[in-house]
Amino acid sequence: MFTLSGGHVFPLYDAAVKADPPLRLVDVRHEQTAVFAAEATARLTRAPGLAVVTAGPGVTNSVSAVTTAWFNGAPVVLLAGRAPDYLWGRGALQEMDHVPLLAPVTKRAWTEHDKLSVAASVDEAFRLALTPHRGPVFCDFPLETIYAQAEVELPDGPMPAPAGPDADDVARIAALLAAARRPVLVLGSDVWLGGAEEAARAAAETLRLPVITNGQARGVLPRGHELLVT
Repeated sequence: MFTLSGGHVFPLYDAAVKADPPLRLVDVRHEQTAVFAAEATARLTRAPGLAVVTAGPGVTNSVSAVTTAWFNGAPVVLLAGRAPDYLWGRGALQEMDHVPLLAPVTKRAWTEHDKLSVAASVDEAFRLALTPHRGPVFCDFPLETIYAQAEVELPDGPMPAPAGPDADDVARIAALLAAARRPVLVLGSDVWLGGAEEAARAAAETLRLPVITNGQARGVLPRGHELLVT
């Protein structure tokens, strides 16, 4: 959990250290750094990265980094605190409606008001971040919701596995390749994030296509490979 400590999200820290095994807390000096670190973790592990920020400025400080994760298709979960519902509209500490800020640069952004649905919302955020096309997801919790206590059944089941290619897309690509005079295969980071590096290499070698790699696709074809454009 990459974070910058704030009172609106203290219960998440308590839960992290009491978990079995404990969830590692990495405290940073700026919320933007927390999200960048979460994205780096996601891109290296191919699992969702987690950032937690406090309300108001904590969220606004994170928007630029969330936008980067959005453009990169990185599975990042951003959880945040929010001013309490019972004081909404009265100028409570760091009162701000975060969702309109995050909605344009996330797969989904919402506020969970029901304490009984907190666990389900967090589970949904992680699953949605991994569902193609991968990307950041935002959820915040009003103060009285995140500080409340309730007993619920925790969501269970494996996270989404990488999806196979759409048959219509494959057919359309095959037709384009058949009609192309000098086709070139360009591989980007989604090849790595989607776990398709072996399939990409096999396609290049079977079709005998020159390959250009960028981002995290570098290394799909090793240095010196006869098909690699350098």
